[in-house]
Amino acid sequence: MPVLMTASPTCETLDQLVERLGNVPLNRIRLHPPPGTATEADLLADASAENRLCELVDGVLVDKPMGYYESLLAGLLIHFLHIFLSETNPGIVLGEAGTLCLMPGLIRAADVSFIPWDRFPGRELPAERAPAVGPDLAVEILSQSNTEEEMERKREEYFAAGARLTWIVDPKSRTVRVYISPTEFRLLTEEETLEGDPVLPGFRLSIREWFEHASRGSGL
Repeated sequence: MPVLMTASPTCETLDQLVERLGNVPLNRIRLHPPPGTATEADLLADASAENRLCELVDGVLVDKPMGYYESLLAGLLIHFLHIFLSETNPGIVLGEAGTLCLMPGLIRAADVSFIPWDRFPGRELPAERAPAVGPDLAVEILSQSNTEEEMERKREEYFAAGARLTWIVDPKSRTVRVYISPTEFRLLTEEETLEGDPVLPGFRLSIREWFEHASRGSGL
């Protein structure tokens, strides 16, 4: 089981490093800066210079895979969430580049995340590019190179940072695993409806309609 760290651990071998990162493919592990030495500044500089998505994990820059279809699903979900939130305005929704510092040395960017206003004192958005705040809802849409171990670690991190709900979306099977803890989940098929309780009571989305909108590649 992955172990949450607040400082960069020492790995003696590459195998140990890969295992700690969730057995991600080697081509997603950046070597500059050397693994174990990367900082938030390195992450933000890399993103600006190369226009690529990365996360900072245990002092390592790890590429965040996001294909066009996964991005389309994320964009549609954000659209549906914005419609739901427009009346009550309980918080903000971030997309796949929304970097958040979940704990010192750990910066993640869920594919979609919801953060309520009560996490921002005075409802003022922080100026930092990776603010120290966790989402109440984190959504990860699986890409080909994501591993189960990586997702397990991410779930543990999200809930440790205060998340109350995590959705793991599998585009291949058109299913969604709804987690209310790092290990407790309910599997929903496209015949079922995704609901926002307890984070967004009243939000409902037909999984079939969500995927059909994405497959058509059209508007709503």
